[in-house]
Amino acid sequence: MQIAVTTPTGNVGRHVVATLIRAGVRPRVLLREPDRLAPEFQDEVDAVPVDQYDVDAVVAATEDVGALFWVDPTTGSEDPLADYARATSSVVRAVTDNRIGRVVFQSSVGAEKRHGAGEIDGLAHTETALNDIGVDVTHLRCGYFFTNLELQLDALRAGTLQVILPLDLPMAWVAPRDIAEVAATRLLSTTWSGRCVQAIHGPADLTWRHVAEILTAATGRQISVEQITHDAMRTQLRQAGMTDGLVEAVLGMSTGLRENFVPEQRRTVQTTTPTTLAAWAYDHLRHQIVDAS
Repeated sequence: MQIAVTTPTGNVGRHVVATLIRAGVRPRVLLREPDRLAPEFQDEVDAVPVDQYDVDAVVAATEDVGALFWVDPTTGSEDPLADYARATSSVVRAVTDNRIGRVVFQSSVGAEKRHGAGEIDGLAHTETALNDIGVDVTHLRCGYFFTNLELQLDALRAGTLQVILPLDLPMAWVAPRDIAEVAATRLLSTTWSGRCVQAIHGPADLTWRHVAEILTAATGRQISVEQITHDAMRTQLRQAGMTDGLVEAVLGMSTGLRENFVPEQRRTVQTTTPTTLAAWAYDHLRHQIVDAS
């Protein structure tokens, strides 16, 4: 069975590709620039240059595919939800036209709200569209990626994290590699069918205060965290080059899940994955902070 993987150079996708290769599968990988693929993968995959917003190109690239790992591509436009809708059109057409039997979709905790969670609303749209066509689909409702901390390297080097969420609000944190293992397991398994939701919550729910303590211990540098206003965060995101529309979509992911949000799936042994933030930070973040300081 041919398995196709989108975003094969991403934080999750590259690990999905590696896991499938170790399982004896030669995946078909879809990406804009095949030259960006890791050198060790070059001879182990079939790389197809494709823009995920190009419906016809995605349909052509997924011909004869039996299972698909779909990640909506990142967006930097003024209207990110419109970009999610365009990507959704691509995957729906590809699944329908090519009769792809199973889809594993990388979604997010919060998509179950369907509306009012900023950029996550785009993932919710993809979920509902895949549900509506009746394909066997697993929606991976992922927690907050450890790798999001790498977007704040300058702040971490200066010894501080600035967030807009309450500092004592616990939330699920997860390693992208653990998400990839769940995704690959679902792609390879033939024991499930219908609409499935698989939450991926990482090993523990963490508050931002706890995160700062973990990063301090892992890096050997004192790191504190402070809650800032929405306007202050807007200024930071704009200075990082985000459009106004994307800024509001990013802020909405936090504000939309801040109060009275109840996940569709509670934490269970099935949703709990092993990699701790402490281990990940020591292995992947410490040198980026200490060596660059």
